[in-house]
Amino acid sequence: MKKGIIGKKVGMTQIFDEKGNVIPVTVIEAGPCVVAQVKTVETDGYSAVQLGFGDVKEKKMNKPEKGHFAKANVANKKHLREFKLDDAQNLKVGDEIKADVFVAGDKIDVQGITKGKGFQGVIKRHGQSRGPMGHGSMYHRRPGSMGSTSTPGRVFKGKKLPGHMGVATVTIQNLDVVRVDMDKNVILVKGSVPGNKGAILKIKSAAKRA
Repeated sequence: MKKGIIGKKVGMTQIFDEKGNVIPVTVIEAGPCVVAQVKTVETDGYSAVQLGFGDVKEKKMNKPEKGHFAKANVANKKHLREFKLDDAQNLKVGDEIKADVFVAGDKIDVQGITKGKGFQGVIKRHGQSRGPMGHGSMYHRRPGSMGSTSTPGRVFKGKKLPGHMGVATVTIQNLDVVRVDMDKNVILVKGSVPGNKGAILKIKSAAKRA
């Protein structure tokens, strides 16, 4: 069954399993999320739910945002994300979704925005190899050949060059839920997820279960 929730990356730590093995985990504050809108095939052409996460002051919102939450009669939320869930029609506007929607052993996909790295060269950005650093070499960390000369006389699209790196939407697939702590409303996920501490994450059931 497809499930989903919005979370916030708290950071990374490690825990031990029953055999004493170390498991590196990411701590995600998952929810509580409120259903702000339910989309149906009749009205919108597809079935989905819109979840809201994180409180926000009213003065920091614009008129359309205020109207959206006023129509739904729910508290103002800072972040909105849409999920295509199997039981979307069973949810009602105002329903609350908490971390216990997932249980230990579930496979999930986590989507977030990666850390910004600024303007980077081809070695860091694309993993290219450098030239010799000494012995008279004059080629060190440059991009390399741009192609042939008069024919075609241009640089092909897709040529890997220096440029802005990071701040990209990335989905990490098939991560394991190691533990769900309802007292603190957190999910412990094996491995790393995109983004800085405090990054907003979209957590959903794995699309390609391994």
